Amino acid sequence: MNGRTTVELKWIEGRIEHWLRFGRIVQETIKSRSVSVVGVDPGSIFAFIRWAANNYGTVESRIDILQAVRPGERFSTVPFVTPGGVSLLRLSGWPKVEAVLHCIDQIEAEKIAPEDACPDHWRHVHNRLSCNLEPRPYTPYRHDAWLKRRALAA
Repeated sequence: MNGRTTVELKWIEGRIEHWLRFGRIVQETIKSRSVSVVGVDPGSIFAFIRWAANNYGTVESRIDILQAVRPGERFSTVPFVTPGGVSLLRLSGWPKVEAVLHCIDQIEAEKIAPEDACPDHWRHVHNRLSCNLEPRPYTPYRHDAWLKRRALAA
């Protein structure tokens, strides 16, 4: 293992879509026209979306926001993610997935890269949406506080 977390991305028109909504991809291997494998460095945060349908409609809508692990760290297993990652957010069902996508859009509207947002914010979003509550927005002030807190820990 080279220390990187790999994610298998798949796209079959109208049937299966696996993609990263955000994250810093440092390696990519194309396996076929519909499958590629991307790698992210340890410690980086990424959003992995899985959607699948059959002849009757959508059968799976899921989003996972994960932090890539370093060798020897504990992690959660997630299909198509090797070895796995620290789970910051895991929701299923299109209404909740769509709500997370809106949260990501809101962070980007503030000119903040979602992969740089505080990991605790993604836990907050997971907890609030799991209870059908509106998550608090991630503001530049919260982001500055996170950057200062991270600098103190380093």
